Amino acid sequence: MLDATDRKIINGLQGGFPVCERPFAEAAKTLDLEESDLVARIARLREEGVLSRFGPMYNAEAMGGAFCLCAMAVPHDRFDEVVELVNTHEEVAHNYERVHALNVWFVLGTEDPQRIDAVIGEIEAETGLNVHAFPKEHEFFVRLQVDA
Repeated sequence: MLDATDRKIINGLQGGFPVCERPFAEAAKTLDLEESDLVARIARLREEGVLSRFGPMYNAEAMGGAFCLCAMAVPHDRFDEVVELVNTHEEVAHNYERVHALNVWFVLGTEDPQRIDAVIGEIEAETGLNVHAFPKEHEFFVRLQVDA
């Protein structure tokens, strides 16, 4: 269960995070919290799965790179093995399991757009499985707000 402070943290930290020597201390001030409390709450929200990640979102294209959503149909008995192979690639930003024929989904982020195809080829060679690439056609910005 989220309490009012958890909601305040989730809502308050989506619009930016301080870039300074003590960013958590600065963010805590704006939320009327102690730095240690903010850090502990973010850690708990991640551990409980409320937050899947806490970190910056970069516009790879603006920096000359690329992102691509990818999916694979992985046999159940090879699931852990294949996910481990996929995760060895530093270009894999994150991945998740879906209840679907394409049951492993992941995002590739590369400094060079041509590297997307190379990484897909590497994963296919390592796993013996086809990687379906879904390049971004449109970008949407969704802001999650929870009732305070």
